[in-house]
Amino acid sequence: MPASNPPSLFDRKTLALHRTRIQDDALFLHRACVDEVEDRLSMVNKSFTAPAVVTPFASIWEGVLPQATIVPDDETLSLTPGAHDLVIHAMALHWANDPVGQLIQCHRALRPDGLMLVVCLGGETLHELRAALGQAEVETSGGLSPRVAPMAELREMGGLLQRAGLALPVADLARRQASYRDIYHLMHDLRAMAETNVLENRLKHPTRRAIFERAQQLYAQHFATPEGRLMATFDLVCLTGWSPDASQPKPLRPGSARHSLAEALGTKEGKLPD
Repeated sequence: MPASNPPSLFDRKTLALHRTRIQDDALFLHRACVDEVEDRLSMVNKSFTAPAVVTPFASIWEGVLPQATIVPDDETLSLTPGAHDLVIHAMALHWANDPVGQLIQCHRALRPDGLMLVVCLGGETLHELRAALGQAEVETSGGLSPRVAPMAELREMGGLLQRAGLALPVADLARRQASYRDIYHLMHDLRAMAETNVLENRLKHPTRRAIFERAQQLYAQHFATPEGRLMATFDLVCLTGWSPDASQPKPLRPGSARHSLAEALGTKEGKLPD
């Protein structure tokens, strides 16, 4: 009997529908992603002639990398194996049901010594909204339902690069914060950027207004600025890794060091400096 596929975490059909309703002026996180990519590429001492960009919104990348192949973030990516020296996965990995599979597909599309660069949401993204809605729902209805998608930690995201077979992995984080008039203003912005709840096990009926009213009170109590604006955190996790190549630096074998730690510290073996 064939093995069954594991259940999906995200409802990708609903996500696709939400993306048809985006408002361009709300895509500030995607433009921040472009800035992060450009900044990181400026620090790489290498020219790229065959880039590809995986993105849900191709228009954001118009003119950024003129020679780039733009492909949607479908579960099976339209990337040709070995065709690219740079693959950018832009603001979509946090909605992938199989993130490792996405990275493996990108790795296969890279030439030897090609660069993979990922930017996605993670870390403490929307922790304020998660806390306020969770407490409000417990207080109001006595239960708790999934309302904000889980966000991977930085260390977990870095591990995905290694699992996908990429070399020299690096993971770091760029935090963005925005302020909102109230919780309804924030949720309007999330809808306009297609970042609202598409968890498969989400509630399929409207939420009671009392929950949102209580969440607004809690949000204002714990996460408001002195001016009364509500702060929202967006953590952009940035991952880089290289397609393995013989020209890349290799870690030293254990016991192959030419100098002891004591020599480096300027002290004797077995004694720490004062």
